[in-house]
Amino acid sequence: MKILLVEDERHIAKALAEALKDKNYTVEIATDGEEAWELMQAFSYDLIVLDLMLPKLDGISLCKRLRSAGDNRLILMLTAKDTSLDQVMGLDVGADDYVVKPFELQALLARIRALLRRRNTTLSPILTWELLTLDPSKCEVKYNGVLLHLTPKEYALLELLLRSGDRILTRSAILDNIWAFEDTPGAETVKVHLRGLRMKLKAAQAPLNLIETVYGLGYRLNPNI
Repeated sequence: MKILLVEDERHIAKALAEALKDKNYTVEIATDGEEAWELMQAFSYDLIVLDLMLPKLDGISLCKRLRSAGDNRLILMLTAKDTSLDQVMGLDVGADDYVVKPFELQALLARIRALLRRRNTTLSPILTWELLTLDPSKCEVKYNGVLLHLTPKEYALLELLLRSGDRILTRSAILDNIWAFEDTPGAETVKVHLRGLRMKLKAAQAPLNLIETVYGLGYRLNPNI
């Protein structure tokens, strides 16, 4: 899952980004509204955590611009203004939820999980592919009941594959989804993480070709397993 954090207070942005990364989210940070708008045009995000008071373009205006453009990505708005009027304004322009600063970190993380679950109400909360299961609520992966100990990037890669089903993912699509823009490595890095993931699946007795390489195109979970 990829989150855009739009927050101009750098110490808050850094602390929240680190907490989200610890939960296996990929996080990008924008420190003003215009920078956030540019990132939103270039990349896909599962959730936008949006501060209300921002330089260049405030959160209300940015949210309104997104919704006017038909963009229905989830938006969680943050603000230091604890008034019902501000909450109404944020929700009226299209925010999905609203949290007042200062917030308790675990409570905010719970609100984020709840929003992401709401987006996937038509999907099973546990992702499966034959004997492979991934439980996003626990960040837990098993193959035939055997627990796999994955790195954060291996976990994110497997979650992306499971959510994509048998759709082929190019290396560039994988990079866009599980690396932040400023941290994007070369395409060879995808192969390295795939190799590690495949080795751990093999150790749990999964078929060698569970993750299929479609030569010249990309990768997917093998529909013929």
